[in-house]
Amino acid sequence: MQKFGWKGKINQFMDVKKSEFIDSLSLHHSQCMNCNPSGLQVTAWENEYDTLKNQLPLLIEKKPNALEWYLVFEYELPRERGRRPDILIIAEDRIFIIECKDMKYAEQQHIDQLKAYVRDLSNYHAGSANVKFEPILLITFMENLAIEKQGVTIVSPKQLHEVLNKTTDGNLIDPDKWINSRYAPLPSLISAAKLIFDHEPLPQIRKAESLGVNDAVDELKDISNQILNKNGKHLALVTGVPGSGKTLVGLQVVYNSHNFDENKQNAVFLSGNGPLVKVLQYTLKSKVFVQDVHGFLKEYGGNSTDFPNENIIIFDEAQRAWDAERVKEKRNHSNSEPLDFLSIGEKIPNGTLLVGLIGEGQEIHLGEESGLVQWNDAIKETKGEWIVHCPSKIEHIFSDAKDIVTSEKLNLNATLRSHLAEDVDKWIDAFLNGELELAQKISMNLEKQNFNVYVTNNIDVAKNYATERYSECSDKRYGFICSSKAKNLEKYGIDNAFYAMQRVKPGPWFNDEPDSEYSCCRLNLPTTEFQCQGLELDLPIVCWGDDLYWENDQWSKRGRVRYKSKDPMQVTLNCYRVILSRGRDGMVIFVPKEGTKETFNALLDSGIKAL
Repeated sequence: MQKFGWKGKINQFMDVKKSEFIDSLSLHHSQCMNCNPSGLQVTAWENEYDTLKNQLPLLIEKKPNALEWYLVFEYELPRERGRRPDILIIAEDRIFIIECKDMKYAEQQHIDQLKAYVRDLSNYHAGSANVKFEPILLITFMENLAIEKQGVTIVSPKQLHEVLNKTTDGNLIDPDKWINSRYAPLPSLISAAKLIFDHEPLPQIRKAESLGVNDAVDELKDISNQILNKNGKHLALVTGVPGSGKTLVGLQVVYNSHNFDENKQNAVFLSGNGPLVKVLQYTLKSKVFVQDVHGFLKEYGGNSTDFPNENIIIFDEAQRAWDAERVKEKRNHSNSEPLDFLSIGEKIPNGTLLVGLIGEGQEIHLGEESGLVQWNDAIKETKGEWIVHCPSKIEHIFSDAKDIVTSEKLNLNATLRSHLAEDVDKWIDAFLNGELELAQKISMNLEKQNFNVYVTNNIDVAKNYATERYSECSDKRYGFICSSKAKNLEKYGIDNAFYAMQRVKPGPWFNDEPDSEYSCCRLNLPTTEFQCQGLELDLPIVCWGDDLYWENDQWSKRGRVRYKSKDPMQVTLNCYRVILSRGRDGMVIFVPKEGTKETFNALLDSGIKAL
């Protein structure tokens, strides 16, 4: 299938009849979307056709060589079904990206949509390494205006020819070569899981390679080769900020260990995050590769003499392993989860590799606050000959290991989740630490990196921004995320009560297309920190609760204390760290008006723009 609805030189476009033009775009739309274009879509194409028929002759009068420029309509971005810039004009040394809106004025979501096209084509399109992009927002019902806003030129139809009249000052672009160049977007966790288990390589993206995901996988592969050659017991710990690719590392190791021809599996991915397990099982249409850690430990932990067939066991969020007190309450024995894992590893014949994936600052469940020290305590208690592999920053914890092998390849220190916005976690840290001036400085980097963060008091404004920005993008996901302890959101249609949460089906919520009644895009049910941890949306609408508020230049919490929590305030801050770090393109933060003025102002002071 071709990548576009219509392409050709401007002199060819001037000879094309409107009916032929519309037929070509309609056929392409049907092939991409498996449905016929709407009447509004056809009208939009007709307006584009009329505008260019009127404006291009005026451009050619001033710049005759523009007849040789290329026009590309509805250029399909591979792997991103539904994302299609309206018009590309390949003009000698640059590409104009034109997004057309049949409106009287520009809205923020349209500007951000266009900037995202520039970001993704610049970074994920193989032919765009040195290409200059000129984003143009064409407002078809606007009269006589051409202004620049946030790096985007907003123009009315009558001024389009003036905006296109630019002097060549760079290398010439080969249109056919550019159009046919490979485009490999950064996959979401869900998309990447599908690719891995469909036997497809992950896209070779500069950022993924430079941030060390592949290096971490290779390092774990080398360690696993050691256990095949020697009867050793190895514990490898992979650290990383939220969204840095830890889960992808674990899934890739499981995939690499599986002999599909012999149907023999040597590794399993375990998580105590029930929603993550359900989403991945739903995505992979299998319960073999990804399993619930609680069922696994119930089967093999405690006093059980049984052991699993797998000799590579990957445990997600190892820093959140339950302590002995929580295990006693839930499983009626006194082993902590780290002690259970090491005891299981010692029962497995031959070599064993336990891989703990460690997220930072996300302990939100009871029994998870003891952290990594439990793993050293377990090594001491088992008196086993465990060799620990870890980054140097946590080496000091494991004083009782037989040996420690440090490797910085096991530390993923930048996020993959938010495309090229590497400062998202820095902003979140500064904001939740109460350092608003520092957060404000960091926010300027987020804007440069096209990670869009907004705050609003109006839930309808938040909903409209998301739905309009992704109105034609069936692969994009947006939805409500909030704290489980918030008690002020139900009146706004955000029902996070216990019984409402029982209706959320995590697999469909994160996976299903927008027209599904279970999809997050329906904006009918939120997820909380418990359902969304380890997962992501293109644009979360973060709904701020009354359980955390800014007062007297510091964070305070109110409401019911989290039962038996050792540090309720820290757990609450960790909750908000989780829900603020789910976005790939950005986020909209909804702060209700009642009693939250200081929180709203704190967000503004931290550099977040009002929507």
